Amino acid sequence: MLVWAAMHAYIVYSFGFNWYIAATDSAIYTVLLAAACWLINNNLRYYQPSTKGYINLVVWCAALSGLCIAIARWGLPLIIEDKGYKYFISNSLTIRFFISFLAVGCMAMISFIFYSQVDQKKTEKRKFEAERLAREAELYNLRQQLQPHFLFNSLNSINALIGIRPDEARKMIHQLSDFLRGTLKKDDQELVPLVDEMAHLQLYLDIEKVRFGHRLITEISCDKKSNEAILPAMLLQPIVENSIKFGLYDTTEAVTISIRAEVSDNYLVLMVQNPYDSQTTRPRAGTGFGLSGVQRRLYLLFARNDLVETHAEDNTYTTIIKIPQLVTKT
Repeated sequence: MLVWAAMHAYIVYSFGFNWYIAATDSAIYTVLLAAACWLINNNLRYYQPSTKGYINLVVWCAALSGLCIAIARWGLPLIIEDKGYKYFISNSLTIRFFISFLAVGCMAMISFIFYSQVDQKKTEKRKFEAERLAREAELYNLRQQLQPHFLFNSLNSINALIGIRPDEARKMIHQLSDFLRGTLKKDDQELVPLVDEMAHLQLYLDIEKVRFGHRLITEISCDKKSNEAILPAMLLQPIVENSIKFGLYDTTEAVTISIRAEVSDNYLVLMVQNPYDSQTTRPRAGTGFGLSGVQRRLYLLFARNDLVETHAEDNTYTTIIKIPQLVTKT
């Protein structure tokens, strides 16, 4: 603004007026122009014209420029009492108007672009927050569906054991308490080390072994790299529960549930296998709430639908889960 005022004063001075007249003209007209720019900027802060409203913006710029010219035309001669100056200002109104219109128009364009970007960022932020809240709500809903399902089965088993094996029933109650306490401490979007997830899974397996006794055998194999890998909290439990359901419910013999973990190509690969009887069971992708819930949860966290695979071969049902790992640069 100071540079604009200095140039204005120099131009007036170059027409033969003294520095007092040039500085007065420059100061007053610059203040008027600054007020017009402030008004158009303040207006665009709260009002963003649509495509059809651009003509209104042009009219506003022209009106503010005309107001500046009118005030200068009738106000400056009252302050600067010089006959030659009065003639000068009358003949410079046209050029003053177009310069004012250009300055106010530039301010309007800059303000419009700036506030449009601000509104766009606010809109994107609100959209992101809305999507985040919706995602958290759905993840929480998935957890709420899973816990009552498992709790119902466990309480039924405890009820069955109370009369015939009270010691095992009490043990199962303590194990269930420890498992649920660990569940309440975990966040649906939290990524935990595999070693912690395996420790929590072991609580679940201990409960299931009380239910099924010698019929349930588990084989757990994890390579050294996988122990440091991370995955969403409580991801394995519904997968193993699904394997136990379809592995033990159709047979009275002992069943081995195999759980393997390894790191390959920046993925934590989890493989859960259980035997099945092809004559009584027909496995399919996404069988039961467990696998569909896991697949939906992984999609919400990683925006990918290709992280869950299931297939049946040679009376063995296999579930493969891939968890992308964060790559750290050294």
